Amino acid sequence: MKPEEMIGKVLREGHTTGATAAGAMKAAVLAMRGEFPKTVTVLSPQRQEIVIPVDHAEADGEKGCATCLKDAGDDLDCTNGTPIVVTVELKREPGMELRAGKGVGIVTRPGLQVAVGKPAINPGPQIMLRYVYEEFFTKDDGIIVTVSIPKGEELAKQTLNPSIGVKGGISVLGTTGIVKPMSEDAYKRSLAPQVPVVWASGFRTAVLCPGRIGENAAKIMGIPEGAIIETSNFIGFMMEQCIARGFDRMLLIGHMGKLVKVASGSFHTYNRNSDGRMETMAAYAAMNGASPAVVKEIMDCNTTDGAAIIIHREHLDMVYGQMAERAQVRSERYIFGKAKVGVIFAAMDGTIQAMSSHAKEILEENKWIIH
Repeated sequence: MKPEEMIGKVLREGHTTGATAAGAMKAAVLAMRGEFPKTVTVLSPQRQEIVIPVDHAEADGEKGCATCLKDAGDDLDCTNGTPIVVTVELKREPGMELRAGKGVGIVTRPGLQVAVGKPAINPGPQIMLRYVYEEFFTKDDGIIVTVSIPKGEELAKQTLNPSIGVKGGISVLGTTGIVKPMSEDAYKRSLAPQVPVVWASGFRTAVLCPGRIGENAAKIMGIPEGAIIETSNFIGFMMEQCIARGFDRMLLIGHMGKLVKVASGSFHTYNRNSDGRMETMAAYAAMNGASPAVVKEIMDCNTTDGAAIIIHREHLDMVYGQMAERAQVRSERYIFGKAKVGVIFAAMDGTIQAMSSHAKEILEENKWIIH
């Protein structure tokens, strides 16, 4: 289902990866006992019952294995329909041992909810898996629980895992076991963990990039990849996350099409929420002497790149620096002056179109050199 088809529709909830893994674990344990139900009921971290369909289960001696399919409901989740496979086997030592199978990532950088070197199975899913353990075993029983997501390594390329230090696959996530369709809050929560990871890596300047153009520009400029934080359209939210963590320096680097909106005071840059790009560019062109005909020509453009052709033709390229400076003022005002913010406009090829005064200062402070 496309996003526009969801507007005004009552959307179906789904299950998190963690809830699906817990369902597969329970089905695997039941298979070891000779039971093969079509559905199993697991508990969320809040102890709410969740019914999970079982796709397949089998057992061989002291080992059980089951597969449940991730059902994200009507949420636009790249893991929807993905098989989650859990193997349970007995061991002599007491307690439950969690292992990452194929497609489940390993944490390699500090700052996340899971320790370095451990499977990327978040605390919420770990609680759900433990509930299954406590339902069938005593504290003296020992089991090894291996969670696998066969398509996980490929799916991880569509997530932030590579940039936050989760290698080899995706994370097993979920705080309530339930996926809320099209949840903006959930998307924000998926972006927020980048901030403590960058802080834990020792960086004290956060480099915020709304998209790949900004990221490419940052790398061309010599900025370490470990300092880069993707914001998507939630620029204001991610700035607030950085302030809460303790950052007092930020660089905002991105394509003019995004950052012109920041110059006009918009910090949620999704086009249905804010789009004054042409109005802003036309106003700055007029301020620098553009004729009414040129202003109208800019207003008639569909993209900032199209407007840039007119601006260059009219020798009005000074507007980029002015807009970057205004975006800087707006950004620092948005966070009540709690950090110094520099703004850099990048072209499609990653080259720099404009740089605000604080951006230059922050680059010099960090000894980041523009190549």
